[in-house]
Amino acid sequence: MVNFRIISADHTGITVSNLERSLAFWRDVLGFELSHTAHQTGELAKEITGVAGAEIKLAVVKTPGGHKIELLEYLAPSDRKHDLDLRPCDLGHVHVALLADDLNTVLEKISASGWKAAGKPQMLTSGPNAGKRVVYVRDPDGTTIEFMEPPRNS
Repeated sequence: MVNFRIISADHTGITVSNLERSLAFWRDVLGFELSHTAHQTGELAKEITGVAGAEIKLAVVKTPGGHKIELLEYLAPSDRKHDLDLRPCDLGHVHVALLADDLNTVLEKISASGWKAAGKPQMLTSGPNAGKRVVYVRDPDGTTIEFMEPPRNS
């Protein structure tokens, strides 16, 4: 028997290689609002993350709907893994899905900033998201975001 309840989702965290570059994308390209920045190190960072020697610069941006995206750049430890090139089918891969009113314009704008679509937008024809156009895009670090465009009302 579960004797607790999850109240809601607070944020989605994404580890990035360059906080300023990622923040520029989320804030300047997608138009998210910067909530705050922080620097975590020492025992606090270790106890939160379970990573000995962790030193983290982070920024939190808010989506227009209020969901927060936490961008984390680990400055330490030095032995962290790079260039894993996880694919959506690989264990540990995570993505966040964002609703956009004009998928074509989003793709044009993100392409100019160094992100690229993994494929071409597709129309979902069944299930609860039927009628939405969807596509995955990847940032320079390989992070995946799914963009979804709801059907337009005729």
